[in-house]
Amino acid sequence: MNCHSIIRWLARLALGICFVHLGLNKALNPTDFLKAVHQYGWVDQTQPLTWIAALLPWFEVFCGLLLVAGVWVRGTAFAVFGMLVFFSGIILHRALRIHETTGIDFVEIRFDCGCGNGAVFVGLKLVENAVLTGLSLVLVLSRKR
Repeated sequence: MNCHSIIRWLARLALGICFVHLGLNKALNPTDFLKAVHQYGWVDQTQPLTWIAALLPWFEVFCGLLLVAGVWVRGTAFAVFGMLVFFSGIILHRALRIHETTGIDFVEIRFDCGCGNGAVFVGLKLVENAVLTGLSLVLVLSRKR
């Protein structure tokens, strides 16, 4: 195994395990996830919110399992990349809204972002998402040799 293969393998496992873990946290606590999604205010209708809360966690678990298994890695990593960019964008948007309305320092803003881990500091969550986004890019841009 060369260095490129080891990096790809580690990125695949880390990203896959993370998505399985976070997806299962949401799937096993659908009411909490539904409340967190509703707080963003992006979807106001009950039916789409319910579908998002019911399906998204299982899609994350599915993507995580594909990555761990090494199946459809580039396509799955691209889907994960898209989710992470979208999730990070809405987390940042909500945090900036909170900062503007309350005056709380950005690094002190803490809320349940819907990631399945309860309330988190937004700055740390965005750094975590940036690392995961980087791992997904490694998988999308690298070619298996």
